[in-house]
Amino acid sequence: MTGWKTAILGGAALLGASLAGFEAQAFEVGVIGFQFSSETHARVANAAAAAAKEKGWTVTLLNSEGALPKHAEQFETLITKKVDAIIVAMGKPIEADAQFKAAKDKGIPVVTVQSGGSPHTLFDIQPNEFKVGAEAALYLLGQMGYQGQILTARFDGNVASRIRGKVLDAVLSENQGVKEIGKFSMARTQSWRDDVKSGMQALLLQNQGKVQGVWASFDGQAYIIDDILQQQGVKKGQIPLVSVDGGQESYRRIADPESAFMATVAIPFEEMGKAAVNAVDAIVVKKQPKSAVTNGPYLYVDAVLVDQSNVKQFMK
Repeated sequence: MTGWKTAILGGAALLGASLAGFEAQAFEVGVIGFQFSSETHARVANAAAAAAKEKGWTVTLLNSEGALPKHAEQFETLITKKVDAIIVAMGKPIEADAQFKAAKDKGIPVVTVQSGGSPHTLFDIQPNEFKVGAEAALYLLGQMGYQGQILTARFDGNVASRIRGKVLDAVLSENQGVKEIGKFSMARTQSWRDDVKSGMQALLLQNQGKVQGVWASFDGQAYIIDDILQQQGVKKGQIPLVSVDGGQESYRRIADPESAFMATVAIPFEEMGKAAVNAVDAIVVKKQPKSAVTNGPYLYVDAVLVDQSNVKQFMK
């Protein structure tokens, strides 16, 4: 009899443990990164996926590969799958409005990162891009003594980089001693690196000897431009190059005396991914009001200007 009771109790304990494990796995989140070939998209999406797995959630991690049709299709797949929440890194809430609305209509909460606001999402997590853009622009002009001519590498296909460009234009309009003499506008293509290389090489060749500074809308562009400048023999400080994003490759170049890369405004991409998961946990799992996380359509995070004076603090 004792052995029989022990077996029953043991079985019940195992069943309880199994059920507890099942409950922990029952919450499912879909994470979509718009284009993993862009390091920042991958950093956010991977950090969100890792944070969700740490909570015991089931995670579906998807890469839209920079294609809007695939982005919309992946949204529809997650809706059909009836996931409990969706996190989107650098998504397209305007272009994919129908899919965002469909998720909301199905009762699936969506949190985005650096995607812009949408009436169909809980909120967007981002730094204040107007402040970020001003810091990058004013740092570049400061390095130039507020005099000279610049080239710019832009990207209007992303809301964050587009805002940075508009802020740069505002700064230039108030500082007439600095002129933009050439502009490359990057298209949303899978070959964007090649496009930036060919476009900026052409601009630098056309304006040889006339350039005192270069502004890039994000660090991926800046790496390519820096390589071109180094190949041309440009040393640090001769043609200051300034951008936005941050990351170990950016910090390595800022610290490198052979690199033209002078500064970046570092955005905490991994922290934004984690913040998205924590927001879902608070609002969807724990049923706290959205106001417990943020008021309004944005949750802002801090960005930090990194140059040679503080870069060692950020290097791993």
